Formats: sequence, structure tokens, C-alpha cells
Amino acid sequence: MTEQFTSEKPIYLQIVDKIVTEIVRGERKLGDKLPSVRELAVSMGVNPNTIQRTYAELERMSVVESKRGQGTFVVEDASNIEELRGSIVRQEITNFIERMNQLGISPQDLIQQVNQHVKGEE
Repeated sequence: MTEQFTSEKPIYLQIVDKIVTEIVRGERKLGDKLPSVRELAVSMGVNPNTIQRTYAELERMSVVESKRGQGTFVVEDASNIEELRGSIVRQEITNFIERMNQLGISPQDLIQQVNQHVKGEE
């Protein structure tokens, strides 16, 4: 089954986002081995170079580590993952608030509407 990608950002970054989400959600556990570059490339319908770039970016982010001759693994340091989760949450909140500001929603109205939404009072 191949993935559906958008043209909004590079494919390798879309794959990075997907893997990071799986890790942050706990679908991929600390220390789990990721598929080989070739396996993931075939399953996602992309070039192996794209997956190589994806893994390099994840390693740069300290989300995974490569073990020579063994493969690529999710880091075992939970603090890295929690830090990443916090960073994602802050970025999503920032994006949301910026968009609401563009729409002219006041902070008070925004808080009220979020509270109503969370309570299911839409």
C-alpha cells in the first residue's frame, strides 16, 4: 500500500512527520527497530533515497539512531520524545492562534469557543 503525499512540502518531511507522530503516540515504542530503507521505500511507494533522507533527518532530530549493521531504531531516551511532543504541541498551538488572529477572533472568544468545543457544546 503506497502513501498519498501532498505537494505542500517535500515527501521526506511528510514521512518524517508520519514517523514522529507514530512515535509520539506510542505506536512505535522506545528502542523499536524501524523497517529497512528498502522495505519502507517499497511499502510507501517512494525511492529509497527519500527514505534515506527521512532517516537522516530523524537522526538529526535525535528521534532515531542508526546502529551499524543492525538498522535504525527509535531512541531509548524518553526525555527526547517528551521534548519532541512538547515542541509539536507548542507549534500546533502557535499555528492555531495565528490563524485565529488572521480571522479576527479575539483571545476571549477563542478561549470560550475552545472550552465549548472541548465540552462538546458546539
